[in-house]
Amino acid sequence: MKHGKKYNESAKLVDRASLYDPDGALELAVKTASAKFDETVEVHIRLGVDSRHADQQVRGAVVLPNGTGRTVRVAVFAKGADADAAAAAGAEVVGAEDLVARIQGEGFMDFDVCIAAPNMMGLVGRLGKVLGPRGLMPSPKAGTVTPDVAKAVVEAKAGKIEYRLDKTNIIHCPIGKVSFGAEKLAENFNTLLDAVIKAKPAAAKGQYIRSCTLATTMGPGVRVNPNKIGSAAAEA
Repeated sequence: MKHGKKYNESAKLVDRASLYDPDGALELAVKTASAKFDETVEVHIRLGVDSRHADQQVRGAVVLPNGTGRTVRVAVFAKGADADAAAAAGAEVVGAEDLVARIQGEGFMDFDVCIAAPNMMGLVGRLGKVLGPRGLMPSPKAGTVTPDVAKAVVEAKAGKIEYRLDKTNIIHCPIGKVSFGAEKLAENFNTLLDAVIKAKPAAAKGQYIRSCTLATTMGPGVRVNPNKIGSAAAEA
């Protein structure tokens, strides 16, 4: 793949053969950001599990202490008092049958997080083929199916992110913006990794975290030493 001049200049700062400690990797990732916009910093974690097996799934959600730097639009499926509470908490879109009709009939998808009260899941289930592939289907494991929809809305806007394995056993998550600086990014990184480590399935054998790479939106990947990750999260 051909890369631009800025990318190539940034790539010179990274030793591809080295595994960096988490703090050093974050400092380097911030240094390699060269775009005119505030780039997102993402972490990509390859785990030693097999996502094809139900007992080796890794999925959950965690609130990052410094947020993600994104403005999050929240849609909530709720009625009555739940709907009122969700709207009061700041949800941009609240509805029930009418919201299902907008998504199905109009292709309405102007939201980043989808939350549902438990009594709405029979209704929301109709949208599985639309919301599922986009990673927006509400789930109890992610805390997006909950009787306390107002709390879920507040957490989503405060920087709650969901982590889950893809088909290649990798977790991809944003941990903030370059403008946060290495220290705040480290707090978010350690919070996420601590959650992923605690979510280790009993059925997982051998090395759990096989590899970890940090990268900004337009920057090169910086490889993190997986053997240093557990200790960094524990010290945070």
